[in-house]
Amino acid sequence: MQKGQIRVQTENIFPIIKKFLYSDHEIFVRELISNATDASQKLKTLANLGETKSELGDLRIDVTVDAKEKTITITDRGVGMSAEEVDKYINQVAFSGAEEFVQKYKDASIIGHFGLGFYSAFMVAEKVEIFSKSHTDAPGVYWSCDGSPEFELYNVDYSQRGTKIVLHVAKDSEEFLETGRVEGILKRFCKFLPIPIYFTDTQAVKEEKKDGEEATETPINNTNPIWVRKPSELTKEDYEKFYRELYPFGETPLFWIHLNVDYPFNLTGVLYFPKIKQSYEIQKDKIQLYCNQVFVTDEVKDIVPEFLMLLHGVIDSPDIPLNVSRSYLQGDPNVKKINNHITKKVADKLDEMFRNERESFEEKWESLGLFVKYGAMTDDKFEEKAKKFLVFEDVTKHDGKAKFYTLEEYKMATETLQKNKDGKHVVLYTTDAIQQDAYIKAAQAKGYTVIKLDTLIDTAFINNTEHKWEVTFTRVDADIVDNLIDKQESNESVLSKEEAERLKELFKLDVADLHPTVEVKGLSADSAPVVATRPEFMRRMKEMAQTGGGMMSFYGAMPDEVTLTVNGNHPIYQQLLKEVDTEKQAKQIRNLADLALLSQGLLKGAALTDFISRSVHLMEAK
Repeated sequence: MQKGQIRVQTENIFPIIKKFLYSDHEIFVRELISNATDASQKLKTLANLGETKSELGDLRIDVTVDAKEKTITITDRGVGMSAEEVDKYINQVAFSGAEEFVQKYKDASIIGHFGLGFYSAFMVAEKVEIFSKSHTDAPGVYWSCDGSPEFELYNVDYSQRGTKIVLHVAKDSEEFLETGRVEGILKRFCKFLPIPIYFTDTQAVKEEKKDGEEATETPINNTNPIWVRKPSELTKEDYEKFYRELYPFGETPLFWIHLNVDYPFNLTGVLYFPKIKQSYEIQKDKIQLYCNQVFVTDEVKDIVPEFLMLLHGVIDSPDIPLNVSRSYLQGDPNVKKINNHITKKVADKLDEMFRNERESFEEKWESLGLFVKYGAMTDDKFEEKAKKFLVFEDVTKHDGKAKFYTLEEYKMATETLQKNKDGKHVVLYTTDAIQQDAYIKAAQAKGYTVIKLDTLIDTAFINNTEHKWEVTFTRVDADIVDNLIDKQESNESVLSKEEAERLKELFKLDVADLHPTVEVKGLSADSAPVVATRPEFMRRMKEMAQTGGGMMSFYGAMPDEVTLTVNGNHPIYQQLLKEVDTEKQAKQIRNLADLALLSQGLLKGAALTDFISRSVHLMEAK
């Protein structure tokens, strides 16, 4: 029998372990199961190399909770340990057996890297016992420690190859003896480990036997998840089934990307593009990070590019550096390389879909557009590739079907008509095709092509990209149709100078708490009598202020800039200017102005009520 002190630098490391080793005490389950998995994987490696005479047999991990005895037992059938190995790997805290094994056998499937994982047991246990039998001919061994630096180590008659760890749970941690508590942790952290894990609640089994029921054994984990398999082996149904395994209540994803890299870093995984509706009920933190199939975290912002944080799925890499708790990422060149690789894989996949399955790609654009536009705004390398497949939808259907343009296709379609006086392309867009219908029809009458930019991200997207793409985005109601393209064209007015001045005075009204600028111009006779417009720049700033806050709130507090362009060539003014009933004339003028403001959504509250009342009165007047 051997007795001694665990060799650590501090007099008593256990209070430090209990309080500081991990932020969540439940992590002890993950650490001990990881060690058990490593022990099993080591035996497989040795067997493949012919370096063990032991038969593999049924490699499994058993986790048993006994609330009456206040114990949690974890048993594996892996390599086991001799007395010398227990002394080396357990008594020398922070000396990692896994680290040494990896160095010797270069086995990337080994999970442990830290050496302190076993001691996480003392966060919840007042005493820990180990029973172990090496795969060699060494005798069985027993080790125990009660949370002090004192330990016992001696040989025992333990005949089953592998290791059994018994945790005698401390009073302040008895929550871990509750039915389902440990099982829930196993399902969270260990549900994709490569060795089958079986969970047993001893007291529940006894109750079942009382009732004459036979308990059936089913592993709680999927030992062969699709990300460790070859894409060539997998079907569409396999990917969709796995998605439902990850997100039982999620809609079928649009498509997925299978990651499989072994140089210059190791990375596997599957990333799914979820369906996203216009309401953007978005859930982040849906990507799970694993290290050799052990769940680490769902906070992956340092690994996955920000614009892809809305993706769902799994990434697994032993090359992502973690601190002792495996909960936080540290700065490392591999993280940046992985980030760049994921960006490239997504861009390549989208480009391939656009080229080979364009119709299907366009059907998915409502959801894809958010990722692509956000990526173009935030990642220059992605933005350069995105120009090939970022599309704009024509506001008008063609032969009953939506029509989409890439930027280059839009330029070609509008080559002659939609260049301004500086030779720059003007992209005309609508944010609300119903409200802006009159403006759209006026633009289309001149042969212009209007696209839809009506999502939450579009204002920011326009501001961010128009200078890069050397185009000007102009909303279709930003000016009268004759000025939208800024060609400095104008029609002759049929009004005399005096009539134009008189009409301008008549329209100088305090309308809906606005003080619109009034211009009288000669537009085409079939244009509206009055057109209300808001300057593109100021309107954009005010819209961004509504969502951005901060410095942008300065613009939000500014009044709306509105211009009323009076179409002097409209025949209605020939009659209005001759009207002798000045009260009636004023009401008609005000109604024309209100109609223009209504088309811009600027007529609200009391002003809208007055407009309705006045309209009824004018209809009743003889």
